[in-house]
Amino acid sequence: MFRFVASLYRNYALGVDGAPGGMENPGYSSGSFDGLHHPGAGGDDDDDEMVDIAGATLDFSTTDDVPPLSSGGYDEYSVSSSVSSSRAGAMNGSGPTRLVDPLDPLPGVGTYEDFNTIDWVREKSKDRDRHREITNKSRESTMALLHSVSDAFSGWLLMLLVGLMAGALAGGIDIAAHWMTDLKEGVCLIGFWFNHEHCCWTSNETTFQERDQCPQWQSWAELIAGTSKGPFAYIVNYLMYIFWALLFAFLAVTLVRSFAPYACGSGIPEIKTILSGFIIRGYLGKWTLIIKTITLVLAVSSGLSLGKEGPLVHVACCCANILCHLFTKYRKNEAKRREVLSAAAAVGVSVAFGAPIGGVLFSLEEVSYYFPLKTLWRSFFAALVAAFTLRSINPFGNSRLVLFYVEFHAPWHLVELAPFILLGIFGGLWGALFIKANIAWCRTRKTTRLGHYPVIEVLVVTAVTALLAFPNSYTRMSGAELISELFNDCSLLDSSQLCGYKQPVNTSEAGVDNSLADRPAGQGLYTALWQLALALIFKMLITVITFGMKVPSGLFIPSMAVGAIAGRLLGVGMEQLAYYNHDSLIFRGWCSPGADCITPGLYAMVGAAACLGGVTRMTVSLVVIMFELTGGLEYIVPLMAATMTSKWVADALGREGIYEAHIRLNGYPFLEPKEEFEHSSLAVDVMRPRRGDPALAVLTQDGMTVGEVETLVESTHYSGFPVVVSQESQRLVGFVLRRDVLISIDNARKRQDGIVSASQVVFTEHTPAQPPEAPPPLRLRGIMDLSPFTVTDHTPMDITVDIFRKLGLRQCLVTHNGRLLGIITKKDILKHMAQMANRDPDSILFN
Repeated sequence: MFRFVASLYRNYALGVDGAPGGMENPGYSSGSFDGLHHPGAGGDDDDDEMVDIAGATLDFSTTDDVPPLSSGGYDEYSVSSSVSSSRAGAMNGSGPTRLVDPLDPLPGVGTYEDFNTIDWVREKSKDRDRHREITNKSRESTMALLHSVSDAFSGWLLMLLVGLMAGALAGGIDIAAHWMTDLKEGVCLIGFWFNHEHCCWTSNETTFQERDQCPQWQSWAELIAGTSKGPFAYIVNYLMYIFWALLFAFLAVTLVRSFAPYACGSGIPEIKTILSGFIIRGYLGKWTLIIKTITLVLAVSSGLSLGKEGPLVHVACCCANILCHLFTKYRKNEAKRREVLSAAAAVGVSVAFGAPIGGVLFSLEEVSYYFPLKTLWRSFFAALVAAFTLRSINPFGNSRLVLFYVEFHAPWHLVELAPFILLGIFGGLWGALFIKANIAWCRTRKTTRLGHYPVIEVLVVTAVTALLAFPNSYTRMSGAELISELFNDCSLLDSSQLCGYKQPVNTSEAGVDNSLADRPAGQGLYTALWQLALALIFKMLITVITFGMKVPSGLFIPSMAVGAIAGRLLGVGMEQLAYYNHDSLIFRGWCSPGADCITPGLYAMVGAAACLGGVTRMTVSLVVIMFELTGGLEYIVPLMAATMTSKWVADALGREGIYEAHIRLNGYPFLEPKEEFEHSSLAVDVMRPRRGDPALAVLTQDGMTVGEVETLVESTHYSGFPVVVSQESQRLVGFVLRRDVLISIDNARKRQDGIVSASQVVFTEHTPAQPPEAPPPLRLRGIMDLSPFTVTDHTPMDITVDIFRKLGLRQCLVTHNGRLLGIITKKDILKHMAQMANRDPDSILFN
């Protein structure tokens, strides 16, 4: 059926899960090569177009904080003889007509433009050739052997550096965010750099009931008004809380807008797209890292309903991308770099949750497209190093990697699976509704004047959040503290309002391990439940409009907070039901009077997992993260039941998770591996040109001059051109990239004598006979892909889509009996799939 099947599985069976590829080029970056700017023929594909990416309006003509791959001093991908032999054939010719000496490689050939996609097959082939060359040379001398050893070890060294850097940054972010969150409420007199908890650690004047109160820590009302009681003190604290929240939010959005527009949002949708092969210059650069680290602390401290866990994945990937420039193997190969970024995503979750194993599974399940076995090992090592670094810093002062590490002791009973599944249903419903509401709000932001005023939007949302959050103690505290409070299991020594039960008449009702038997709810617990119910409504609504603003914003903590509140409410309800009905059929036999039957904190934990699963559609990695997070190994079954139920319910209402929905909203060329192609269309139905379209722009192997090639390239906006025997036969010879052709011609005009517009362009192995007075020909066989991937016109599209996913193709040529008919790009496939799903096909913005 396929012309390329034999060579495909012999040479290119890479197991890549897809990479975006499209041939419509949005334009060339300025400053790379003189005279190679885009002519603007593509209409909406102009250099000066302003494009809104992840909420950041950017001008393509500006330069990045990190230069394009291997640019600068022309230290770029080279068309070496080894690479050319495997993918494009060797450079041919000798004497003055040779385009370039293989020992003096062309700068720029083989590199990629911004907002374009990589050729996974070419990158993997290039790396195999490089490795083969190093291995062969290692037998020749001791120095070559040492170079081979260092090359093999460089990946592990890079993982070590990524883990150390990301762990150190995460520790600093945790400490700074904790201190600045407490700064909204007061200041420590013995040292303003101490947060509330650290300030009162050494105090001998604290009581158990008021262990957070000590003379060393004073609220703003005590400092300004001299008292902490009364309505005036309350108003002072209220106003200071709003002031600090607005200040932190203003600084965050201003820094993002001024210095690093890519630092806004979660970052995970873009990371997923980049790992699939898309290139977004500067998204993982040094300025993005610096600004995201600073503004993440400010955004979390402002009290907005967001978390730092998602952005920490972005921060870790920035660290990895910057450190990749220290190693030639990763600096010069985009596919190898993406293996490192996959490991860095695992590092980000490892330091965010203190869950190294869950981080590796998160990268494998949720983020990565290409995840070979060695990347699994290196991800595990990097996550281990990062977790060890964070543990050494000990940002929470509790010898734990997270703020809400808890351990429950009471076993769960089979009857409790029903409320656990109920929590899963709630999590799935909320997740699906949240995605629809958030995407609708974000689309409104992109298509109306609201998106033109990001600073005002952030300040208004912050003001509303602070005004409504301060009166309720559960919304006033940070998301991590709220989850810690909800996960907590009440004991004899607990003074929390959530533990406001009526005291036992005698001490025999106390359970083991300092825990208490089920007791009737007291006035304090009823008050806490009302506050939690209001907090649930507030969190559900405010998170919809907060996620996607122009500040760093993660979704893990807000989603977990919603689920934890719902779970705690249900857990307390079950506890009271068991207490008053222990003789009923449901509770008889396992819940006797005086026993600790129901653990409300466990319900909070299960609810948190259910809601996070409903929003992100994570399953395996989420369960592992939750039991690493809480230490509740014996509660894996309830977590699995709730998570799976949540996914089923959410999938029934919408197949996309929040990150996939934002990828589609931003128009990224992301071919979702989980999405099935269920239509019976053929390749001829999707390929271009369509009926009525102009003929496909092609180059002939020996029938065009340099001037004709330049005219064709500059009059079209395509990123590549098929090479055919002649315009009449249309027999396919190979494929060349637009960028490579322009660079080669520009280089030949500068470095080769006699190359003029009338020079013949030759893609054949042997130069055809030339008239004596003719200028020397320009040989470009070395930049041509001699084995482009092809399918026949009657190939089913479901097989074609699978080929694009598995091999990460940029484009595929369509033939009939060896004669070229058309081309299919990744963008064509995405547009066709959108059309089949009754969505706007023009929503796919990039290649």
